[in-house]
Amino acid sequence: MRDQLKTQLQILGLCAVTLWSIQLINWLTGDLLIQFGIQPRSLVGLRGILFAPFLHGNFRHLIANTAPFLVLGGLVMVRRIMDFFSVSLIVMVVGGLGTWLIGGSDTLHIGASGLVFGYLGYLLFRGYFERSWPAITLSVFVAIVYGSMLFGLLPTMPHISWEGHLFGFIGGGLAAKWLTAKPKSAA
Repeated sequence: MRDQLKTQLQILGLCAVTLWSIQLINWLTGDLLIQFGIQPRSLVGLRGILFAPFLHGNFRHLIANTAPFLVLGGLVMVRRIMDFFSVSLIVMVVGGLGTWLIGGSDTLHIGASGLVFGYLGYLLFRGYFERSWPAITLSVFVAIVYGSMLFGLLPTMPHISWEGHLFGFIGGGLAAKWLTAKPKSAA
């Protein structure tokens, strides 16, 4: 158990260092890396599906994403460390493609918030799909602590990628469906 926690903290720490290092490089180069975000319905914009979660507009944007990324990402790993990588990949692909398909023309989508909303969706829906008491308890806990984030799925604030939030959340829900153990049927 102690070794698993140590590994989880190392993974999350490496992710945080990576995010902050990329933002530092981006800042030092005058936001040169921002061009690698998701540009909806543009062929070159497809590369953003892989790169956008690592890019942020400024340090304030990164600060806003770091804490929920670490907490929710850590909760995704509670059962299995591999879940973090699987959920992250599913959320990046589903969230990125959805954003690419319906994002506004002449927009650029960046930030780890799509991953954060994906982790939220995964944790909320895992209890439903797994139907075990530990998973349901975790889902309820996450709903109580982070439920207000669901307002971020709505197009209420300019310059905030509600599309990335919404499709990240959907990707998390799909990950919960695809990755959780099926409940045993009563005989």
